[in-house]
Amino acid sequence: MLVRAWVAGLAVLAGLAVPIAVATPAMAQGAAPVYVTNSDSDDVSVIDTDTNTVTTTIPVGDGPRGVAVTPDGTRAYVANVGSSDVSVIDTATNTVTTTVPVGLAPVGVAVTPDGSRVYVANAVSGDVSVIDTATNTVTTTIPVGDSPDSVAVTPDGSRVYVTNTVSDDVSVIDTATNTVIDTVPVGDTPLGLAITPDGSRVYVANRASDDVSVIDTATNTVIDTVPVGDGPDSVAVTPDGTRAYVTNTATDDVSVIDTDTNTVIDTVPVGDLPFGVAVTPDGSRVYVANRASDDVSVIDTATNTVTTTIPVGDSPDSVAVGPGEDERTPTKLTLTAKKKKKKHSHDKDGLTLTARLTAEGEHLEGKTIDFTNAVLLCTDTTDDRGKATCKVTGKHDKDTCYTATFEGDDTYLPSSATVCRKGDHPKKPLIGETTLRSGLPGQSDVRSPALTPTGS
Repeated sequence: MLVRAWVAGLAVLAGLAVPIAVATPAMAQGAAPVYVTNSDSDDVSVIDTDTNTVTTTIPVGDGPRGVAVTPDGTRAYVANVGSSDVSVIDTATNTVTTTVPVGLAPVGVAVTPDGSRVYVANAVSGDVSVIDTATNTVTTTIPVGDSPDSVAVTPDGSRVYVTNTVSDDVSVIDTATNTVIDTVPVGDTPLGLAITPDGSRVYVANRASDDVSVIDTATNTVIDTVPVGDGPDSVAVTPDGTRAYVTNTATDDVSVIDTDTNTVIDTVPVGDLPFGVAVTPDGSRVYVANRASDDVSVIDTATNTVTTTIPVGDSPDSVAVGPGEDERTPTKLTLTAKKKKKKHSHDKDGLTLTARLTAEGEHLEGKTIDFTNAVLLCTDTTDDRGKATCKVTGKHDKDTCYTATFEGDDTYLPSSATVCRKGDHPKKPLIGETTLRSGLPGQSDVRSPALTPTGS
């Protein structure tokens, strides 16, 4: 049985419909770190992408292979083939906070776009373990094909694709039911795979047939086969979806596929026995783990040349890149809800929602604000004081929440604010809800503790 890992040896809170001020700043991200699993030294190297140097080394389990970072960048999950478990790294402290037992010989690992689950391919037990990230426990186990290796999740989180190296196919898992709903025959000994950002195609590296199968996710059929170098192992697709980078273990190079034509447009020499590959969030660089030369090659995607080589641990296997740096300016959005005063008996009930948008203490003018309460109520543009309003007429349920949202643009990060009302009791305490949003593709909202407004 061939296993890639062994090729070299083996809340809604109640408030009132009266003025409520709840600030919701957006969060900017730091520089994108790169995590490299070193299978023979049983650790993970962390690379600073600003300096392309290893900043720390984290001991993990036995024979670490696959690695994946949560969308918010707070944790990294490492599959340890030798100890049949997954190490959970706190990226703030770069320490292992817990270890999760999974199936036999875990190899591949992937996190869902909302960060709620981790899917782990277990090569020897022939199944996929599903980890709940809230509890870091396995909630279910899904039988797949023979000797599963790599895992990838679609951008919408609805499907998981798993390569099966011995049965020469790809299992398709429905994440709603955690069952296999389709099996796609591909080339010989499929190993790494990657999904395009739009979720329309899956690129699968077939080591024994020296090619890449292209799967159409709408039909789950192979629509193209792309010849590459000898012994292709892993695939990474650029964030704009225009290129796929494939490591070739036998020819010590990387094939660059144009995804529009599905042809190889360039070949980049790298280190010895290249295995894992990952692209930075801005698409400017590709990091390649070279298992036999114990280093990582950094490819400049503008020129498709290696610009630097970084020494890491023993037998580097897989690579993952954390969330990228977002240089947009954080914003702060506040929202108030004031009940309309009736001047006449025939006046209609209603509320006036008022949002204010600022950045670094300055009002933002000309920005679009959406007001919702499960559906879109109205849209307004901020004035020179950063204010946008929405008048909501008619009676409303006693338990109603309203949200104002700024979606962000090329200069400013998104932000949102929510207020809730429960009946019409103005003497009750005022409590609101805050939502922080990072604005990163595929990242779920991160909820902060509720805030108690200080003003009216």
